[in-house]
Amino acid sequence: MTLHPQSRTALAAAGAPIDPTYEWLVGHRANLDATSPANSGPPIALPVVADIDAGGVPARLYDPRYGRGAPVLVYVHGGGWCAGSLETVDGLCRRIAHRSGVAVLSIGYRLAPEHQWPAGLDDVETAIAWLRASAETHGIDATRLAIAGDSSGGNLAAVVARRARDRGEPFAFQALVYPATDAVDGTPAGDPDEGTGLTNGRMAHYWNWYLPEGADRKDPDVSPAHAESLEGLPPALVITAEYDVLREEGERYAVAMAEAGVPVVLARYQGLVHGFARELANFDGARAAADQIAGAVREALDPPR
Repeated sequence: MTLHPQSRTALAAAGAPIDPTYEWLVGHRANLDATSPANSGPPIALPVVADIDAGGVPARLYDPRYGRGAPVLVYVHGGGWCAGSLETVDGLCRRIAHRSGVAVLSIGYRLAPEHQWPAGLDDVETAIAWLRASAETHGIDATRLAIAGDSSGGNLAAVVARRARDRGEPFAFQALVYPATDAVDGTPAGDPDEGTGLTNGRMAHYWNWYLPEGADRKDPDVSPAHAESLEGLPPALVITAEYDVLREEGERYAVAMAEAGVPVVLARYQGLVHGFARELANFDGARAAADQIAGAVREALDPPR
């Protein structure tokens, strides 16, 4: 294997994969929040960082222009739909806002298994509807919108982007970081990736916690890869990690969008593992990925004149 040395260090610190239980999940959530500041590094100062109520959904607004009409990137955190929070992507959202000059609205959606699908999806769309209606009062410009997310958040971002297209309210851009795109064919049996972070077994647990019993796993609001048509989706940046069980399904989705005529940039980060993008202090690739997202979002929403 050609794991990056930083991946080896992170995997050694994480310890051996375990069979997830609900008790483990509760501790995992707390641990993610507690370790995020160290994993993200010193927070980047911005003119506005404000926790807000986005139509009843917790959210955090990062505005590098201090109310002077910045376009907006909506960000949806990962964590298997069951963990993660505004805190776990705080450093990433700060860096994207700082490097792009674009405001970022990070959304704290409800988590499974307490709140199964479509609760999280509903929360993201509720927050976006609030943003479209209320952006002017916060000095940001909701006529120029992009959406992004990592892992399960990438799944939600992809679903929301397609649904917005269908409503005639398309986003200008989407950035999907190692997204989960296929609940049917994306989690093969066995664990060939044991020892490289997220395993197929753990991913299967996340899907099972997220989806109610009997849910149609081919529903495109669950598995964006099974949408009837990908034509007309917003231009996309898709980032994957070489040693990640979600790499193949993320890359297949990028190829499928490109074949449907969607402008797509696909970037595989070599030697890295799932979850690297939010650990800015631990992975050189995390800072590169944040800056790649920032540059793409700036070009899509606020290109040089």
